[in-house]
Amino acid sequence: MEIEERLKQLGYILPAVPVPAANYIGYVRIGNLLFIGGNIGRINGALQYRGKVGDAVTLEQAYDAARNCALNHLAIMKAALGDLDKVERIVKVLGYVNVAPGFIDMPKVVNGESDLLVELWGERGRHARAAVGVASLSQDSPVETEITVQVRD
Repeated sequence: MEIEERLKQLGYILPAVPVPAANYIGYVRIGNLLFIGGNIGRINGALQYRGKVGDAVTLEQAYDAARNCALNHLAIMKAALGDLDKVERIVKVLGYVNVAPGFIDMPKVVNGESDLLVELWGERGRHARAAVGVASLSQDSPVETEITVQVRD
């Protein structure tokens, strides 16, 4: 429970595992890889921010929304594996940012997820990543992220 202890020391608690909003499942494990689908950062069903980043949502709020996506991913990892300490490495994060025209700081937004992962796992939390600006996201969310992790056997 080392990772969960670190999470508590950072002042975070795991939310309830998000329920898929459509016809898909939250994760798929193939061998030692766990693929976790996208989520929009609802915490216990509630979306804290809505709108385009650079307009209705500030960079700081969007960073926080990406952090909420990370917390959901952690809850899903725990549900899938039983223990966050079974994560060997964070492999990849893919982030989508609902951007207003002219907004170009997508990487700074997705750092909301990446920073937490590195705080928790150190070098094993460093990962490949893409941060993509999009015209819209489900429920007018400012951010959606997905993640791939390597699992210890």
